[in-house]
Amino acid sequence: MRFMVIRKADEETETGVQPEQELYEAMEEFNRKTPEGVRFLGGDGLHPSTQGARVEFDGGKPRVVDGPFAETKELIAGYSLIEAPSLAEAIEWVKGWPELDAHGAARLEIRRIYEFEELGLTALEG
Repeated sequence: MRFMVIRKADEETETGVQPEQELYEAMEEFNRKTPEGVRFLGGDGLHPSTQGARVEFDGGKPRVVDGPFAETKELIAGYSLIEAPSLAEAIEWVKGWPELDAHGAARLEIRRIYEFEELGLTALEG
């Protein structure tokens, strides 16, 4: 099963504060030392919402809303993609998240990714 680990935004990520080199190194080490059965597939940090936009549809018509966005706690600062045998094992992996991130107060959300087979597909159509 594949999972997306979503690192929620906070005041620092939304103001564009760059992490210290120590955190980059800790994240690299964390991603390299996955337990048996868990595989790190990739991940990235995102620029603050001030540099982004939303496209909202109403009646099929798009409306562009420039950042920043108000609800920081609902925003995403980055993500990791992993493969794990179960949600429980993904949770165990995430419990080892580097304490340096967000000064020990990182908020992470784990969401399972749909597989083609679950949707009755064998590959992207089109």
